[in-house]
Amino acid sequence: MDDVSARQSEIRVPIREEPDVAMARKHVREAAMRAGLSQAAREALAIAVSEIARNIVVYAGWGEICIQVVQEADRCGIVVIAADEGPGIADPQQALEDGYSTGDSLGLGLSSAMRLVDEFEIVSEGGKGTTITMRKWSQ
Repeated sequence: MDDVSARQSEIRVPIREEPDVAMARKHVREAAMRAGLSQAAREALAIAVSEIARNIVVYAGWGEICIQVVQEADRCGIVVIAADEGPGIADPQQALEDGYSTGDSLGLGLSSAMRLVDEFEIVSEGGKGTTITMRKWSQ
């Protein structure tokens, strides 16, 4: 896929409130279908995106989810980048542990999202926002 095709397949979803979470989930399912992901992989990615988008609403207040179909060597997949300028996460590694929460939740959102995708990266610093990159590849 060339740069022009990649740009054309990029979808940006502003995340501010709960209906935006559903919109991000809808767009990632559609993109994953275009990328040739199995139904199970599409649903896993949709759940991961829901968890991350909901965290944006609850903890940051607003942000954006960028969804892109990508081609790499002999595989096709989806890259999702979730970014916000919220309070950030003081200890991202601790936040990835099951049961860790700074709010009134079970503390399973980030860790579950990480398990549902093939590649997961979190960059965050207290007071400077959070960026999460997830990749899911067709098999």
